Amino acid sequence: MTSVAVATENKAGLAYWAARVLEECDRASAGFAADPVHDLRVAIRRCRSMADGFLSVDPDPAWKQMKRLAKPLFSSLGELRDTQVMLEWVAKLAPAEDAVGKQLSTELQHKELQLKESAQQALAGFDRKHWVLLNDHLANRTDRVPQEGPVFQHLALERWMEARELHRRALRNRSAFAWHQLRIGLKRFRYTVENFLPLRHQKWAKELRDLQDALGEVHDLDVLRGMIRAHGGISLEERQGWQDHIAAERAKRLLLYRKKMVGRGSLWGRWRADLPHGEALREAGMEKLRLWASFLDPDIEHSRLVSRLALELYNGLSQCGIVRTSVRAQQILEVAALLHEVGLSKNRNEAGHHKRSRRLISKLKPPLGWCEQEMRAVAMLVRYHRGSLPANSSFVGLERKSRLELLQLMGILRLANAFDDSHQGRIGKVEVDCQNSAAVIRAQGLQAMSRDAERVARARYLLETACRRPVLVRAMRVRRAT
Repeated sequence: MTSVAVATENKAGLAYWAARVLEECDRASAGFAADPVHDLRVAIRRCRSMADGFLSVDPDPAWKQMKRLAKPLFSSLGELRDTQVMLEWVAKLAPAEDAVGKQLSTELQHKELQLKESAQQALAGFDRKHWVLLNDHLANRTDRVPQEGPVFQHLALERWMEARELHRRALRNRSAFAWHQLRIGLKRFRYTVENFLPLRHQKWAKELRDLQDALGEVHDLDVLRGMIRAHGGISLEERQGWQDHIAAERAKRLLLYRKKMVGRGSLWGRWRADLPHGEALREAGMEKLRLWASFLDPDIEHSRLVSRLALELYNGLSQCGIVRTSVRAQQILEVAALLHEVGLSKNRNEAGHHKRSRRLISKLKPPLGWCEQEMRAVAMLVRYHRGSLPANSSFVGLERKSRLELLQLMGILRLANAFDDSHQGRIGKVEVDCQNSAAVIRAQGLQAMSRDAERVARARYLLETACRRPVLVRAMRVRRAT
């Protein structure tokens, strides 16, 4: 039995919501009443929002396929749901025996019947079998990203920042469009928290729901106001009465929003305080990059070994005073080592993958806590971890100090990669010490007369040039137990 065919007990996760979509399809098909239509849209939206979250770290094309598969049905149901909501608002706001209300209701009911037919066609065209297959495949990938982990905290903070900026715009220009965009931004933040940060959602759920409801009703009232303005069969007096009534209801919702979201004690600050700051934020960004690499790299264990060896080299050279100690430089080196083979296909010997890796990294939006300059440095290290040596044109615009630091990091990564160029994991660790003017590197597991030693001998040249001293590589002697 497939994972999508069985609803999970905790009513969470992609498998549960993908199965829920199929259940709600059956409910909605029996007449397309307002509540089943709403519930089906919620279930589809939950799946689509999870796809958006995972797409930030997992490039599997099935995520986009799943979104495209559900889009026609979701859009068709959206038009129907909007019409049903307008019917509810007209019934709620219209005075008894109001001619305008009756006229609007009649027109909306006629439109609802037409949209139900369209929704029925969209539902008939929804490929359930393909939906199950896609979500079974994707549900197996979701376990690689733990809920409440730093990657989803990072994602939630991105959504928080987007919604916060939309909040500023809405307060500044106060247009119906700005409030609608804010509603969408807040909804995306809410679904991210609900899907991926369940502990925080327990604390924030009611406030998020109340705010989304308030902004949703503001949008509904703006749509109804537009309908009244565009309707040709309404007298000026009747139109003004409806506009005044709508404005009063709209003001109530906006007042509720402002009370919670404006000022020092606003919910914005409370939510932000519970998401990563400072070095924790930078580490969350690093974890996001690590995870992205793990989905692309066909031999992530090799990259993890290279990363560890590169850090051992860096720390050893720092202790010897050969390279300047810098936490940021160390983090750039670590990330570059983890990402250096994201452009490599399953054919491990594919030529030119270092260039493709650089192109992929260059397209990434820097994670929060990281800047574009640092990501450019990561991309450059990846580009020159093998192949031709960097030319002077590669460092245009960089100060001499930054250029030297980057060259040293390139040399370290190039050497670390050479230690495991065979992808056999033969090198256990490396140690660095100084003898006279030379840096002596001892590698555990290195055989003096081997292809590995030959590759290492070639790879050390860039590090020697960057550090301006000889770099000697020796096999680490194994101490026998006495």
